Amino acid sequence: MSESSARQPARIRVAVIGAGPAGIYASDILLKAERDFDVSIDLFERLPAPYGLVRYGVAPDHPRIKGIINALRETLDRGDIRIFDNVDFGRDITLDDLRSHYHAVIFATGAVEDAPLRIPGIDLPGSYGAARFVNWYDGHPDFPREWSLDAPHVGVVGNGNVALDVARMLAKHADDLLPTEIPANVYAGLKASKITDVHVFGRRGPADVKFTPLELRELGEVPDVDIVLDPADFVYTEADEAAIAKNNQKKVIRRIFDKWLQREPGTASRRLHLHFWQRPVEVLGVERVEGLRLERTQVDAEGCVVGTGETHDVELGQLYRAVGYYSSPLEQVPFDEVHGVIPNEGGRVVDEGQTVLGEYSTGWIKRGPVGLIGSTKSDALETVTNLIEDVHAGRIWQPTVAAEETIPELLGERGVDFTTLEGWHNLDAAERALGEASDRERVKIVSRQGMLDASRTANGSDSIE
Repeated sequence: MSESSARQPARIRVAVIGAGPAGIYASDILLKAERDFDVSIDLFERLPAPYGLVRYGVAPDHPRIKGIINALRETLDRGDIRIFDNVDFGRDITLDDLRSHYHAVIFATGAVEDAPLRIPGIDLPGSYGAARFVNWYDGHPDFPREWSLDAPHVGVVGNGNVALDVARMLAKHADDLLPTEIPANVYAGLKASKITDVHVFGRRGPADVKFTPLELRELGEVPDVDIVLDPADFVYTEADEAAIAKNNQKKVIRRIFDKWLQREPGTASRRLHLHFWQRPVEVLGVERVEGLRLERTQVDAEGCVVGTGETHDVELGQLYRAVGYYSSPLEQVPFDEVHGVIPNEGGRVVDEGQTVLGEYSTGWIKRGPVGLIGSTKSDALETVTNLIEDVHAGRIWQPTVAAEETIPELLGERGVDFTTLEGWHNLDAAERALGEASDRERVKIVSRQGMLDASRTANGSDSIE
C-alpha cells in the first residue's frame, strides 16, 4: 500500500521545528482544531529557551511584548505540547529521523539573518547587519558578548520598526535601560558608548515610512536625546496628502512629525537625525567605515522612487543596515535563495513544482519577514487546515517508530544536552531571581552553558556568564 493511500491512523504525531510564535501558534491551533483523530506534538527549539524573536528580536524597553510572551507561556504551560530545547535540526535530529517517528513536520524556524544591502563598501569593518546588533543587546547566546560603540557618529539604513529600535538603542543612555532585562555585558557596552549622533536614512519620504506611530512616538520620548529633522524633507505631494487623508496611521505619524518640526533646537547630549529621500550608494572608507555616500531621491509619475543624481557624503564611524531579515536554509529541505523562504503552497512544502509529502511551513520561513503577530496566526491556521486535510486524505508519512519515549532516548543516545519544559521553567526562575536581586523583573542569562546550567536546577543560577 502506498503512503498516499494508507488508512488514517487514530493518533497523529507531528514535529514542529522552531519554538517562536509561529511554531507555538501552529501547535496550539492544531490541538484546538476540529478533527476526528488525536494529535501529539513535539516542539523542537535549537536554543535553550523558547519564544524566538519575541525573546531575541525585540528591544528590551518594549514592555508591551510581555503580553505576547504571557500568551505563549500559557500555551506551553498547559502541558499538552512536549518541548525539546537545545536541539538543532539537521545536526541533533534529522529529517530522516522525523520521517521515522512522526506523521508530519511543520517548519517554523523564522528569519534571523540580515537581508543584504548590495552597495560598494558594505563589508568594511564597522558595517553591520542590524539583526546582529539586536541579537547582541537581547543577549542571544550565539552572538559575541562584546560590542564596541566607539564612533561618535553612526548611521542606520532603513525606515521600519527594526531601524527605529536600533536607532533608539544606539541613542539611549545605558542607565535608562537599567529597569529592563538587559544583561550586565550589554549594559557595560552601552555605558561605554561614545555616540553623540545617530542618523537614520530612508529612501522614501515621511508619508511612506514603514514604522508604526507607537515606535515613532517612543523615539521622541528618549531622555536627553534631541530629534533633528530637515524641513526640506517634509514637502508633501498631492498623492501624499490623499494617502494620509485615508489612513489614520499616516495621520498620526504626520502629526508627530509636525510637532517635532515646531520644536526649538535642543541642548541634549545626543541627537537622533531622521533623513528622508536618501538612497545609500556607497559606504566610504579604506580600512573601516568612514562615511556614507547618499543620493537624493524623488518619486516619479508612476510612484516609483528614483535617484536625482544629487549626492552628498555623511561622516560616520559605524553603519547598521536594517533593510529586512532573511531566513536560513534547512538541511534536506527545499529553499528559495532569492526570496529566503521554503517554497510552499498554503504551507505545503513544494519541491520542483511538486508537493512534498508530510512537510509544511509557517511564519517567516513560509511567507518571508513581513507582517506582525496577526499575520503569523493566520499563517498557522492556513498551514494547519491543509495538514488536517492531508491527514484525512492519507497524504502523510507512515512512521516506523511511533512510541513517544523513543525521541528522548534517541537524543540521549546521541549525547544531545536537551532540556524540556521543566528546564525552561528552571531557567525562567533563575533569570527572575537575578532580576529580583537588582529590583528588576528579569536579567537574561546570556551564555548557552549558563542557560543549560540554570535549566538543571530548580534553585536558579547565581551567574549570568
